[in-house]
Amino acid sequence: MSVTGTVRRGATSTARPTARGPLLVLAGAVAALLVATSWRYGYHRDELYFLVAGRNLDWGYPDQPPLTPLLARLMDTVAPGSLVMLRLPSALAAGATVLVTGLLARELGGGTRAQLIAAACTGVSAMTLVTGHIVSTTTYDVLFSALLCWLVARVVRTGRTSLLVPAGLVLGLGLLNKSLVGVLALALLGALLAVGPRWVLRSSWLAAGAVIAGVLVAPYLVWQSLNGWPQLEMTRSIAAEGDQGGRLGFLPFQLVLISPLLVPVWVAGLVLLWRDRSHRFLAVAWLLLVVFYLATGGKAYYLAGLYPVLLGAGGIAADRWLRDGPARARLLAGALAVSLAVGAVVGLAVLPARALPPVLALNPEAGEQVGWPRYVDQVAAVWNELPSSQRSTGLVLTRNYGEAGAIDRYGPARGLPPAYSGHNGYADWRVPIGQAGPIVLVGYAQDAERGRLFGSCERRATLDNGLGLRNDEQGVPVWVCARAPRPWSELWPEVTHLD
Repeated sequence: MSVTGTVRRGATSTARPTARGPLLVLAGAVAALLVATSWRYGYHRDELYFLVAGRNLDWGYPDQPPLTPLLARLMDTVAPGSLVMLRLPSALAAGATVLVTGLLARELGGGTRAQLIAAACTGVSAMTLVTGHIVSTTTYDVLFSALLCWLVARVVRTGRTSLLVPAGLVLGLGLLNKSLVGVLALALLGALLAVGPRWVLRSSWLAAGAVIAGVLVAPYLVWQSLNGWPQLEMTRSIAAEGDQGGRLGFLPFQLVLISPLLVPVWVAGLVLLWRDRSHRFLAVAWLLLVVFYLATGGKAYYLAGLYPVLLGAGGIAADRWLRDGPARARLLAGALAVSLAVGAVVGLAVLPARALPPVLALNPEAGEQVGWPRYVDQVAAVWNELPSSQRSTGLVLTRNYGEAGAIDRYGPARGLPPAYSGHNGYADWRVPIGQAGPIVLVGYAQDAERGRLFGSCERRATLDNGLGLRNDEQGVPVWVCARAPRPWSELWPEVTHLD
């Protein structure tokens, strides 16, 4: 039997009451937890990059659309140097995702308890806590994806196809943050075509929503076109990296994306959606995305945007399961409590930095928030050892945007000039034409690459965070190279790289 009953075009089904107050409290609690822990450790490497990207605002970048850098710039303008303010939109977005998950449970036929179960599972999930703690395009992508699915589910329940217009607005804004929501939209369309309800596809409002989304994302697409579609090269590079276990690790990673203890909830939600003729398209969309990302080498977390849907349906399944006795309620409560505790340790800044090494096996991104000021101190020591005559014509060049962003953030107070880097957007923001003096080179541990590009260099320092923490910068060499062996106009294209 369908969870919500058969929905006819133009008909309106009766929805369950909304647990509005409890859902708002739960969403607010998650956001408050994220804000309360946002100030510890330091900037993530991506945040340092977003800050510089925000100071170089454009309709697009080689590796992303403009929305997240714009938000970073706005927050840093309001409170310069404040991690709490910088991360506030991420915390609010994570809390909003918790709320939307509860509303999804309602649209799928769940009562107030089912809505709270679904929202709670999202609130304690690693997906929410890890991405909501820092500035990340994924945080907003999950929210936009959840909103899009909620609006489409609402169209199916109520028959109000005019809701496809705000769905187009959500899609367009989401595409200005990350392209994954567009892939989700195509999966939803394919699933509706395959299993219905197909009347959604025949609505003129669908075309109106598509036009709105197209208008919003058009400036970014124009930018990509004018710059040779660098995002396509980024996609190929990501597929080649094989992060998170590559294709072999794609499905196992799904078992930890929410919480290992809550896998039965979202799996039950997937099964429930499959059995519900009205909403089977949501299960099919998830399966289509699995196949697509496995085929194209997408990262395992790319499925995150559909988990609010699975947890929304899973809340309904769990609500039914709880009817058989209080022992089951205690078991679910225990699973939520343990998931929250583990998620907080893994995703939030609750441990001393020295205690992070075991955490890095589950969440390497935690280590990327530690050590940046000390690293910049060590680069500055090398730079300031150069004679002043050499510093006037020299430059600091880094292998990646995290190193460059850290130097731009902490370097001026330490006597460092703005950093150059060939990594992603940095390659366009500063090009060292006319810099003839020595190069303080950060990174480039591969002798063959360094020798080919810069000739003979002397190693002057090794980055050390002083905590024994094995993050991406620990042990990175700092070199001094006499000068660029070729003109920068010729050398720079070989220095630039997208990954």
